Amino acid sequence: MIVPSTVPPFKVPAMLNLSFSVTRRKSILTFLAVGCVCAVGLALKPADSPATNMQTFAVSWLDSLSKEQQAIAQIPYDSPERLGWHFIPKPERKGVPLRDMNDAQQASALRLVRAALSEMGYNKAQQIMSLEGVLRQLEGPGSEQRRDPRKYYVTISGDPRKTDADTPWGLSFEGHHLSLNFVCRGDQIVDSTPQFFATNPAELKTEVKGPIRKGTRVLAAEEELAFQLYLSLDEAQQKSALIAEEALKEIRFAGEPQAEVSAPEGIAFGKLNPDQAKLLVNLVDVYRNAVPAPVAEKRQALINQSGWDKVHFAWAGASKPGIGHYYRITGPTFLIEFVNTQPDASGNPANHIHCVWRDLTGDFDLPIK
Repeated sequence: MIVPSTVPPFKVPAMLNLSFSVTRRKSILTFLAVGCVCAVGLALKPADSPATNMQTFAVSWLDSLSKEQQAIAQIPYDSPERLGWHFIPKPERKGVPLRDMNDAQQASALRLVRAALSEMGYNKAQQIMSLEGVLRQLEGPGSEQRRDPRKYYVTISGDPRKTDADTPWGLSFEGHHLSLNFVCRGDQIVDSTPQFFATNPAELKTEVKGPIRKGTRVLAAEEELAFQLYLSLDEAQQKSALIAEEALKEIRFAGEPQAEVSAPEGIAFGKLNPDQAKLLVNLVDVYRNAVPAPVAEKRQALINQSGWDKVHFAWAGASKPGIGHYYRITGPTFLIEFVNTQPDASGNPANHIHCVWRDLTGDFDLPIK
């Protein structure tokens, strides 16, 4: 199975070459340091459930904030803002951005985010955030406010101090190319979608200053496994899988609280041979395993219960990199969408990935209408 490309641990000298003030450099370096997966301050308690760890760290983070910050960081669970999500660059979002926190608050916030994800999922989130520094260099002067690795917002909906199963609370961690949303009840994470990851560039084709190296592909598995699967299909199978000669321009239902899908399109799981079926399962696993193991296992159980025979794989666009391509995987309980049609910041075609996992039993722990 292909795994996402990795980057070496953050090194302090790498970011010092960026054209910022000494204070600014120090702030960014501190952020990168506290975000490192191996940092002692982010240690989780394996004996506790992910939701219990999240609850502990959410309360700790809220307690570290000033009263003014708390008023921004915490919203009512029934607020319409809880259901607002998007991945485009925006001047402001709900919640408190990392760049408005001191070092200790940033460390506390990232500890909470780490508790909500698997190691693989957290590594991807870190690298996506670091790509904002890459975009800043590629886009040049004037992009400092728009491209900031610390322009990611943390929001708590409801009260994590109330740990009974009848009182839900939520976490949102969001910024450009990243939207992670969770709902907890008692000691359980009951929803973990929408789960959105994206990268620009999908593959870094130039040398830049900082921790991201030339050749890095944060979402390599999401793309390569899909190409392997589609290219393994025979002519008749490809005819069943292909839903359009041209790739969709964007994932569907972006920013919407629910993904209202129609009948699945593409080739059914049962029409795949064993090797092809294994590729599809491995591809689904890449998305499924972005969250802690107990949550990923629940996702797997729902797929198994509803039946793999009801899962469909659909393709649109080109069958080789560098030209726009799109796929979706639809089952009764989940939707995966992937699109790579936009150029990157340097103008390289189809080098800008958006991909998402949606819960068709209800994102944000909402009942399906």
